[in-house]
Amino acid sequence: MSVSINLIKPYIDALWLEKGLSDNTLASYARDLQQLHDYLDQRGYTLVSAEAHVLMGFLATRSQAGIQPRSLARNLSSIKGFYQYMVRENRLNVNPAALIEAPKQGRPIPKSLSETDVEALLAAPDVSTPIGLRDKAMLELLYACGLRVSELVALDVSQLNLSAGIVKVFGKGSKERLVPVGEVAQDWLQTYLKQGRPGLLKVKASGVLFPSNRGQHMTRQTFWHRIKQHGLTAGIQKSLSPHVLRHAFATHLLNHGADLRVIQMLLGHSDLSTTQIYTHVATQRLQTLHSQHHPRG
Repeated sequence: MSVSINLIKPYIDALWLEKGLSDNTLASYARDLQQLHDYLDQRGYTLVSAEAHVLMGFLATRSQAGIQPRSLARNLSSIKGFYQYMVRENRLNVNPAALIEAPKQGRPIPKSLSETDVEALLAAPDVSTPIGLRDKAMLELLYACGLRVSELVALDVSQLNLSAGIVKVFGKGSKERLVPVGEVAQDWLQTYLKQGRPGLLKVKASGVLFPSNRGQHMTRQTFWHRIKQHGLTAGIQKSLSPHVLRHAFATHLLNHGADLRVIQMLLGHSDLSTTQIYTHVATQRLQTLHSQHHPRG
């Protein structure tokens, strides 16, 4: 194996220290650089000796393989950041990726669910069992607060304050935000804490809010699988994921008149432009309503 691959870990460690990125983001960056290393190694280059045209060749092969523009842009971001680090650490004199431009990205409309679909999904878990009660509480909280799935599964009991009706969330970059919890979700969380969670933990002492069968934090993949199962029970034909409920939260708030900046704060978006994608969803809905009800529609 080329010695140059040993340069990746110090860079990832530096990212963690300097930017506090999530484990998932760091793993994505490391995977991008591993793929670049393998590509270079097959062509007689190293991470240190690669030139701009070789890096562009790597990105071209990724594009030809069908990778989405958003992922391709992250690939380039990983590469540029790595070479900036190499120059800063005096391992290179010039950043070979400095002049490579990111691919243009469209603005995909987020997939969402209708309010009827959400109601059906929330009603799907069998609340007569501890697992079903846990899933019900998780779905209610996810929809009530618009959390990322990584934020949801990482919650501890100490982050939940039902008397105040808020949950403390640690988002991307470990940024903290307080999100209000609606009354319906509060009621289900109270029921779950009294009747469901003790049955999952049995006699174990744990601070995990939504434990797995082993009393540990549930993985994102496990919860995704649970949502898919409940979607089948509810008869929902659309593609389901935890992120779809986050989109539904934002879209439904906007449809009912919530201010975009409020939605930005609730979602934990650092930039309003990220939240503005939901205005496209609302515009589509207005156009549909206009065509259905206006006499000249």
